[in-house]
Amino acid sequence: MRRNVTQELAKWKSSVDRKPLILKGARQVGKTWLMKEFGKTYYRSYVYFNFDEEDSLSSIFETNKNPQRIIELLSLIAGEKIFPDETLIIFDEIQECPSALNALKYFKEKANEYHVIAAGSLLGTLLAQPKSYPVGMVNLLNIYPLTFDEYLDATDPALFTYYSGIEKGQQIEEFFHNRLLDSYHNYLIIGGMPECVVSWITHKDPAHISQVQRELIEVYENDFSKHNGKVNSGRILMVFRSIVAQLAKPNEKFMYGAVREGGRARDFEEAIEWLVSAGMLNRLYNVSKIEHPLAAFDKLDCFKLFVFDTGLLKCMAGIDNSAILLKTAYQFKGPLTENYVLQQLHGQFEVEPRYYSDRSGEIDFVIQHGTEVIPVEVKGGEDKSAPSFKRYIAANDPPYAVRVSERGYRKDGAITNLPLYLVRKMNQLL
Repeated sequence: MRRNVTQELAKWKSSVDRKPLILKGARQVGKTWLMKEFGKTYYRSYVYFNFDEEDSLSSIFETNKNPQRIIELLSLIAGEKIFPDETLIIFDEIQECPSALNALKYFKEKANEYHVIAAGSLLGTLLAQPKSYPVGMVNLLNIYPLTFDEYLDATDPALFTYYSGIEKGQQIEEFFHNRLLDSYHNYLIIGGMPECVVSWITHKDPAHISQVQRELIEVYENDFSKHNGKVNSGRILMVFRSIVAQLAKPNEKFMYGAVREGGRARDFEEAIEWLVSAGMLNRLYNVSKIEHPLAAFDKLDCFKLFVFDTGLLKCMAGIDNSAILLKTAYQFKGPLTENYVLQQLHGQFEVEPRYYSDRSGEIDFVIQHGTEVIPVEVKGGEDKSAPSFKRYIAANDPPYAVRVSERGYRKDGAITNLPLYLVRKMNQLL
C-alpha cells in the first residue's frame, strides 16, 4: 500500500541535518511494514532487529557505547555488512531496550553516516518523558492509520486517479461524486487500520472486518492492563471506554464525571495524557477566541477526545453498517463524522485544529492557515442549516469559511462546501 509518509522518510534520508529517526504511533498502524518497505525501496539493503523477539540484543547496547563497535556486532548478528549511507538499520520494539534508545545519541554524535530508524509499541508514552530518550538527538515522525486518499488508492486505484486530479474550483461530475461518497461511507465502516484495509481488499467481508476491529480493540485494552508505569491502568481503561458516551453527549465536551460519578481532573488527567501520548486518542482543544495564533487562546481544561481511527470508533459505538450505507440519520452520525474529519486533517496544517463554542453555539473546527483562521462546519449528511456558523460569518467576514458535508463541491456565497471525501485535500483546495 502506498503511504503518504514515505515522502517524509525520503526527505529524512536526504537531509543534511538527518538524525536517527523515531516513528511514533499506535500499535498496528503499519510502522514495521513501513520501515521495511522504505529500506527495501530506498536503500541498497536493510537490517532488521526486534528487541521484543531477541532478548539478547539488549546486552550489546548495555555493554557498549561506541557506535562503531555496535555496528560491528550488529553486522555479525545480521550476517551481512552494514554500509554507511547505504544500509538502513531498523530497531523495532525499541521500548524494550532503554539502552538502545539512549544509544541513538551516540549514532548522532559519532556515527551519523549510518541511517538508523526505530519504532515501538506505546513509544509515545515513553517519549513524553524527556529523561527517557536523547532529547534533541533524534527526529520524530508520527504514523497514523491510512487516510481516506491512501485507502482509496489501495481499494480503487482508478477512482483514486480521478480523485488525485481534482483541483480548486473544479466541478465534480455526479457520477464521480456518488462513487466517491460510496467510498467515503465504506471508509467509515472499514477505517484506516492496515489489517482492516487488506481484509477488505482480499475478502470483501464486512463481518471479518468487524471481527478484526474487535480483536484490535482487545489488543489495545490488554496493553493498558500490561502498563506498569505510575499511571493506573484501570483508569486508562475507564477513560478509553468512556469515549463513545462522551461523544454522544450534546456538546461532546469531555467530562470527568462521565468516566466515573464524582470523577475529577486529578483522577483521570494522567490517564488522558497517557492515551494521547500513546496515539490512541486525538485531543481537540476549545479556544476562547477565533484569532491567530490559535494556541494562545487554548482553554486547557475544555476539550474533546476522539479515537485515532474512525473504523474502530464505529465498532466501539456498535453502529450497524446498514445505518451508514443506507444513509439513515442514526444517533451517533455527527460524532463519527467529526472523528473522520479530525483524522483527515492530521498533519495538513502546521497547527492542529481547535474548536470554538459560546452561548450562541459552536464552530466544529477552527483551522489556522498561515495567519488566517478558518471556521469549519461539519455535517454528516446534506443538511445546510448551521445558524451559529452563519452568524459567525456574518459578524466576522472571514476570508475562508468551509462547510463539510455530503453535498457537492461548490461555493455557496461566502461558504465553500467541501464534500466529506475531499477533507484530506482541504489545504490544497483552499
